[in-house]
Amino acid sequence: MARQITASCRLCRRENEKLFLKGTKCISDKCAFVRRGYAPGQHGQRRRRGKLSDYAIQLREKQKAKRIYGILEQQFKNYFKKAERDKGATGEVLLQLLERRLDNVIYRACFAGSRSAARQLVGHRFVKVNGRKVNLPSYLVKGGDEVLVTGTDEQVKALKENAKILQDRGIPEWIEVSAENLAVKIKKLPKKSDIGMAIEESLIVELYSK
Repeated sequence: MARQITASCRLCRRENEKLFLKGTKCISDKCAFVRRGYAPGQHGQRRRRGKLSDYAIQLREKQKAKRIYGILEQQFKNYFKKAERDKGATGEVLLQLLERRLDNVIYRACFAGSRSAARQLVGHRFVKVNGRKVNLPSYLVKGGDEVLVTGTDEQVKALKENAKILQDRGIPEWIEVSAENLAVKIKKLPKKSDIGMAIEESLIVELYSK
């Protein structure tokens, strides 16, 4: 399975915005984005963030969305093609597809500090959907699905403690979470207002429509 191996903090610095790719570490004073608030690379400090072209603005928005959800270019393009075929506004359907990913559901339920940590839980077969083990982070949940995180007694205890620490992050309305049972019920499909990050999906649509 292909994955992003670039240092997470570099990605935030490149987008000039905190993407919270490392969970609770992103809110500490040691966060690289706070300590080095300039673009990464040898000439990052000298590089001026001048006025961007329309294409550059669209590209940066697409890159930001990819990095938030931790997916690569071809996979993101496949999501866009699927969104184009589905009913509804392409941009909003695209965001809905990204939100419905199983690793994102685990992250949104506060069972993992970051989407990459949630992806590990899924990949290591600790997650069940409707009673069946699923090890595909890209699995798309549907309304009515029931998701359960399993593991050894020690792992379950650690996950419950983690959920208590992360509960202040907030849980979106489209899922119902039982932290005690490490269970999630998909009440309905997510809307743009449930994203929690400022993503201008119209810019992504404009980019792929060129």
